[in-house]
Amino acid sequence: MTAARGGGPEEYVPTRSVVLAGVGGQGTITAANLLASALVAHGYDVKTSEVHGMAQRGGSVISMVRYGSDVASPLVGSGQADALVSTELLETLRNLEFLAPGGKVIGSRTRVDPLPVLQGAVAYPEDAEERLLELVPDSIIVDAAGIAAEAGDARAANTVLLGILSPLLPVGSDEWLDAIERLVPEKALEANRNAFLAGVEIAGRKP
Repeated sequence: MTAARGGGPEEYVPTRSVVLAGVGGQGTITAANLLASALVAHGYDVKTSEVHGMAQRGGSVISMVRYGSDVASPLVGSGQADALVSTELLETLRNLEFLAPGGKVIGSRTRVDPLPVLQGAVAYPEDAEERLLELVPDSIIVDAAGIAAEAGDARAANTVLLGILSPLLPVGSDEWLDAIERLVPEKALEANRNAFLAGVEIAGRKP
């Protein structure tokens, strides 16, 4: 859990929430840190929290980022998230409970079979994307890993999704790119920068 405050926008901003979901190794926590860093640079009070189990074995990972003029709690309750950003399709479905009415879903159609599926105990829903679009018709679901691979590194799929998210937040592109510069290792910097900009371009093409 972290808390930080930048200079602060002059007008009062009510608390907003973003939930980021995925599985271990997909960079969910890194994405949350990039988001929080960009928001802090813009002057918001920001609090984050993480919930993860067997992250190294592909277990579920959830990060919550809350920002505004004065954030009381880092935890996002059911129906409170303004946006759900997810790097894995089934995790997107699992975490829809956090989404507020009118909230935005931005996800990757990447599939990672959880342990019960690998053990044959349950089946992975083949209609996961269709089911998601029925529940939240204006969801933006993309092949984030493929887009990231074209940008230089498939592991930057999380940054692609942040690029798609970015126009929904009151943070400038320079602040996002500065956060990437600060937090991403130099060897992965160019790919992540390109992945973010590819996501921004996709967002610009969506109605």
